[in-house]
Amino acid sequence: MGGSPIVLGIESSCDETGAGLVRDGRLLGHAVASSMDEHARYGGVVPEIASRAHVHAMGPVVRAALADAGLGLDDIGAVAVTTGPGLSGALHVGLAAAKSYAYTLGVPLYGVHHLAGHVAADTLEHGPLPDPCMVLIVSGGHTSLLLVRDLARDPIAHLGDTLDDAAGECFDKAARLLGLPYPGGPAIDRAARAGDPRAIAFPRPLSGPGDQRYAFSFSGLKTAVARHAQARGGAIEVGDAAASLQEAVADVLTAKAVAACREYGVRTLVVVGGVAANSRVRALAAERCAAAGIELRVPPPRLCTDNGAMIAAVGDLLVRSGAPAAPLDVSVDPSAPLEYAALHPVPARRAAVG
Repeated sequence: MGGSPIVLGIESSCDETGAGLVRDGRLLGHAVASSMDEHARYGGVVPEIASRAHVHAMGPVVRAALADAGLGLDDIGAVAVTTGPGLSGALHVGLAAAKSYAYTLGVPLYGVHHLAGHVAADTLEHGPLPDPCMVLIVSGGHTSLLLVRDLARDPIAHLGDTLDDAAGECFDKAARLLGLPYPGGPAIDRAARAGDPRAIAFPRPLSGPGDQRYAFSFSGLKTAVARHAQARGGAIEVGDAAASLQEAVADVLTAKAVAACREYGVRTLVVVGGVAANSRVRALAAERCAAAGIELRVPPPRLCTDNGAMIAAVGDLLVRSGAPAAPLDVSVDPSAPLEYAALHPVPARRAAVG
């Protein structure tokens, strides 16, 4: 085959074991196995259970991705793997597998930042990212507003990050308070369909004139739900509470993102991460972007949650940009800050903006 090499991407940062194959920005095939059901009874992800599930799922998931693409191991020309952030044990399983494939096949290995993978996921649906673009990452553990230029080469400018609970974490904790199942995000979204988003005046955190303009905080919103539930005892209307909470989260996220686009003169907003699958976040973002003349890009729900395709997409960008491969002794960084897409040294092209 001509052109760029086919990149195998491996994702194992939390409870999904993902493998994907990407070449020249095109998704060839992918597969995901989730251990979510094993964690649900505990109300959250148990690291040891996740790690063991990755060990059992890794080989079958890679084979399933290859089968989906109609490819064999010998077709792989590079391997990309999430090296952080995430659960340490889970990351180590993915990295061990990626090193094994890279060494056995004699192909380069690339360590990838998990959040950069979420950003790159959109390219598999909508093509190359505009330079610059505004990116809103919303997931269970992260909520960030980023100014992105060349994802493979440039430093990523953080305009604002969550100061405490991320949006997805708020949904998980609030769902438990409302008697809804784990994971909380999809449960809140379903319950909200039967509720009135104006029923309860939940606060909009960090939205006042003296607050940090692009920072996020959802811990107080979770507490507001707890107080509302406590005050009403067993008489709480779950649909109204879910819809009102969802509206508050979507309002804060989209208002800040659109304001950042206006301030920095950016004409494209990309919303990614697990919470980007939320129906109200998507609808309100579309409404506000249309009113502001901003192009909105949101990956399909299957590419919003953790998957190997997004890691392969970053690897593909790194390969095509000529970025150096990682050494085979590269390790994981469970709390890695998002500075570059690669989690090993790459030449800086421009200074960060912001």
